[in-house]
Amino acid sequence: MNFWVATQNAHKVEEISSILAPIKVKSFLDLENPPEVDENGSTYSENAYIKAKALYDIVKEPVFADDSGLEVDALDGKPGIHSARFSGPDTNHARNVAKMLEVLKDVPDEKRTARFRCVIIYIDGSGKSHEFVGTLEGKIGYEPLGKGGFGYDPIFMLPEKKCSVAQLSADEKNIISHRAYAVAKLKEYLKL
Repeated sequence: MNFWVATQNAHKVEEISSILAPIKVKSFLDLENPPEVDENGSTYSENAYIKAKALYDIVKEPVFADDSGLEVDALDGKPGIHSARFSGPDTNHARNVAKMLEVLKDVPDEKRTARFRCVIIYIDGSGKSHEFVGTLEGKIGYEPLGKGGFGYDPIFMLPEKKCSVAQLSADEKNIISHRAYAVAKLKEYLKL
């Protein structure tokens, strides 16, 4: 059985593949002409459904998509669904991290609490959708630390581990990440 994930993010495919191993994961990257998917939803759930449905309509097999974001308490939960474009429409991870550090430069340590949230929408073979949510609690640090992961991982601190997510090995991250928790709930649902 193919297990499809609706993403064109190679990092995400790699992460999900290692979480679901030995199940073979395919994605938009495996399609000849992947569609441009406009994530115009106002929630993680809506964006994940838009991506999953776009892929399901092509492959007609079980698919899932996730939408994830960073929620910073001092910013009233922002950037949330806009995490990937936090520093503007034509951006990258480094600019997003730099903007976050700038925005929080005067915020004291105790108010830098944050979480990564992942919402997965799974569309089964009959076209019915199911939702699974995972979170990872932490704090925003003061400078990027570590070379692993991607996105905000270098500034997302795990106080109990005294390191950033980017300082974890891929195996460690794939056990505790917000995506790992959501995928684990999906695996449990599917009895994989």
